[in-house]
Amino acid sequence: MIRLFVGLGNPGPEYEQTRHNAGFWWLDAVARELKLNLSPDKSHHGLVARTSAHGQSVWLLAPQTFMNLSGKSVASLANFFKITPQEILVAHDDLDIAPGEAKLKLGGSHAGHNGLRDIHAQLGSDQYWRLRLGIGHPGNKAEVLHWVLKKPSLDHRIAIDQAIDRALKALPYFLGGDMEQATRLVHTSKPPRPNKPKPDAPKTAAPAVSGT
Repeated sequence: MIRLFVGLGNPGPEYEQTRHNAGFWWLDAVARELKLNLSPDKSHHGLVARTSAHGQSVWLLAPQTFMNLSGKSVASLANFFKITPQEILVAHDDLDIAPGEAKLKLGGSHAGHNGLRDIHAQLGSDQYWRLRLGIGHPGNKAEVLHWVLKKPSLDHRIAIDQAIDRALKALPYFLGGDMEQATRLVHTSKPPRPNKPKPDAPKTAAPAVSGT
């Protein structure tokens, strides 16, 4: 089961609505669902909440170290409470997925995401779960930094929020340890396809007019 839910982002009001904080948005949704309040915990460098499920303590963590040092917070709490990497789920923004989609995976590359890069280093393992929340790509690698630190368009924010709501339905399976069903639910809960525009009706030819 998942014993530590982590949402990645940057602290501070100037970053609150930026794409890079999609992980924070999801963790806030989990906290609301579980009726928990995140509170500052200096010893673990983040905002923390605790509950219990199936006889186990379950933690929520929003690192306040800034994105590039996320692993400092994650490893601190995980090591203190003896939580293994496989019991950790990290929610984060993902450039390679379109807004409105989410994917779940265990292990693998950090794919250049600086928050994951530091978690890899601090845990000494890549074998933790990731909930990848699509934010889309600007189309130009040089614009990525500006993209992730910018507020998404209204359409994109609505799509991301909808993906967060759908992924939240997997929460009982995360807590119950049924990661196969959680994965199936996250991956099959895709945004509805937009309706295709109806083809224009064929134009009626104007009647021929004969001359006199």
